[in-house]
Amino acid sequence: MKKLVSMILVGLSLVLPLQAAARDLSEDRVRELVLETIRENPEIVMEAVAILEARQAEAQSASQSEVLARERDTLERNPNAPVLGNPEGDVTVVEFFDYNCPYCRRAKPEVEALLAADPNVRLVYREWPILGEGSVFATRAALAAREQGLYEEFHRAMMGMNGRTEESSVLRIAEDIGLDVAQLRRDMEAPEIDTHIETSMRLAQALGITGTPSFVIGDALVPGVVDVEQLQSLVSDAREMEQ
Repeated sequence: MKKLVSMILVGLSLVLPLQAAARDLSEDRVRELVLETIRENPEIVMEAVAILEARQAEAQSASQSEVLARERDTLERNPNAPVLGNPEGDVTVVEFFDYNCPYCRRAKPEVEALLAADPNVRLVYREWPILGEGSVFATRAALAAREQGLYEEFHRAMMGMNGRTEESSVLRIAEDIGLDVAQLRRDMEAPEIDTHIETSMRLAQALGITGTPSFVIGDALVPGVVDVEQLQSLVSDAREMEQ
């Protein structure tokens, strides 16, 4: 509650003319005047909050743009991240995801439809296990599957499963697609897997990403499930920017 009141008071300082003379008043007197104004004009509270939200959104957008510019190579060209689609494609789609995220599973056919419709898209997967130990185990197994050339098959099987991913279900799927489980367990301890996860965490935090799935396409950061038409539009926008 105190935080909300403080926000309103700060916001009101942006819209109330009385603040011009506030330098000559005590803090308590300023608060009395502000509260008196609120009682007489309650609608200005929403106006103040709207101004604050708009400024916060502008600041966040500017921050994201700076991070995207600084981290573009890591996001799109990191050799430690799996690449599907066309490795030489002219537009890169980066997806942050978690195997236990139901929305990521819903996004899977939309992403696959994009790749099928556009042969010039590179898809970079940033494994971001944020939904428990099962997610971490699944991520480590998926990244380890690269050593046996079966990352894509493993990823699709994991995203198509029912229920939560746990150690037992992950290993069952690994066996089903033909992975050598003993080798997989050894490869899961490779340092590059730790590096991939740590990089995903760092990038997500820097970009202000709070959930999965989240997509980075050109200069656009798009959270949540995105249908194939929206993905195609974002790819088209990114392609035009590159020309």
